[in-house]
Amino acid sequence: MKAVNRHKALRGGGKIVGSGGRGRTIAAMTGHVTAPAAALADQLPAWVTLLRAPNPGPMTLDGTNTWLLRAPGAEHAIVVDPGPADEAHLAAIAAHGPIGLVLITHGHPDHTEGAPRLATLLGGVPVLAVDPAHTVGGRPLATDPLPEVPGLAVRLVPTPGHTADSVCFLVERGDERVVFTGDTILGRGTTVVAHPDGHLGDYLTSLELLSTYRGIPALPGHGPALADCGAAADFYLAHRRARLDQVRAAVAAGAGTPAEVVAAVYADVDRSLWWAAEWSVRAQLEYLGVEIRESAPGGTELEQP
Repeated sequence: MKAVNRHKALRGGGKIVGSGGRGRTIAAMTGHVTAPAAALADQLPAWVTLLRAPNPGPMTLDGTNTWLLRAPGAEHAIVVDPGPADEAHLAAIAAHGPIGLVLITHGHPDHTEGAPRLATLLGGVPVLAVDPAHTVGGRPLATDPLPEVPGLAVRLVPTPGHTADSVCFLVERGDERVVFTGDTILGRGTTVVAHPDGHLGDYLTSLELLSTYRGIPALPGHGPALADCGAAADFYLAHRRARLDQVRAAVAAGAGTPAEVVAAVYADVDRSLWWAAEWSVRAQLEYLGVEIRESAPGGTELEQP
């Protein structure tokens, strides 16, 4: 598994269910989720184009979603998340020029690795991110207001949690609105809290904020577009809270290290992905105020790719 694939949604055998009974709903909340967290969007707005990067994998789903936005009649487009440093993918983005601005949802390399090269291909177009390390030719996001984009209203929505620098973008065109959610909400399954950079308390707060975006499509960093950002956030919140209950129970039953909690709580996840589950477990233990004890030398280690 490539390093750029080590930051995304866990996959496995869980299913999302509707209102078919409390027991089944609890099973879905606590089981491993791989289905969409809300209904799929029927179609994208005419001013949005999806260019999917060729980097599929267990942690990137079908690949990184690069989104291109151009208002009708506007000369310049904007790009959200250039994706990996794949020359053919970057050339495909550049072919949709002229492009006036590139925005970054968060700093993981499967979203940002191609940004410097894309900026060069586009003749020095600015790349704006929260983290200065991923900002090219401009000032970091939130330092200044977002540049005006002809025909589109673009608003920064701070959503830390998956990573400290995670943001979403609410974009409006007339009566159409969409939210570009990066990895805060995925099109399929759930995402990890990438501890120690990610923080579960921040993530829950961000999901509560996104739950207010009722009926607005969520255009994620991986997987298909969802019809209702608010509904997806509601599901994510319920899932996270159910996981916290499982972690509390595992600790009460004697699990003392992150590896032991993973084995107890994420038994339905393929062992090759337990290293990613440990990120979330460490974030959960920190959130619960449980002292994190490490495995003794020679003890059980989580399998890593």
